[in-house]
This record gives sequence, structure tokens and C-alpha cells, in this order.
Amino acid sequence: MVRAVNRAVLVTAVVPLTAVAVAAVLKAGAWKLTISRNAVRLSPRPRPDCPDCKGAGGWWSQGLFPGGEICDCWDRPVRTLRLLPQRDPWPDEPPF
Repeated sequence: MVRAVNRAVLVTAVVPLTAVAVAAVLKAGAWKLTISRNAVRLSPRPRPDCPDCKGAGGWWSQGLFPGGEICDCWDRPVRTLRLLPQRDPWPDEPPF
């Protein structure tokens, strides 16, 4: 019982701290936040103050082999926080 109470206290303390940390990261850099049941994902976006691409994320090259080039400001890893699945508190009851 004590262990379950400690776990509940820990979860209630971690969730607000995680929300504050995510808000700070989103304000500090150009990131896109995606939240699902199984994960929280931060994906990079082009920086709006980049002197090379001016916030567009890349440019089209000219010449013999034209194509799109991605700016270095967008080349950052995706950060993913996987969430543990919740167990059903009453597994023996019917769903309806």
C-alpha cells in the first residue's frame, strides 16, 4: 500500500514538472510537440532566425542536378518519450 502511495505521489509530481520542461524547450527552440497515448514527441522545425534559410528550412538548388536542400538548422534529432501503457484496474469486468 505504501509503495502505491509513493508511486502516486511521484506521478503527480512528475507530470507538472514535465509540462514545465516541455514548455521551456518549445519556447527556447523551434520544436513541434506531438502527444499521443503512447508517446510524447518533440520534432525539430526550422529556426525562424536562421541566416541561411531565413526560417524556410531549406532552398532549391540550381545547376546540373537541381533539387531541394535542407538547411543545417533543421538537422536535429527527434526526441521521443515513450509512455507506459496503463493497466486496466478491473480486468475481470465486462467492457459495457
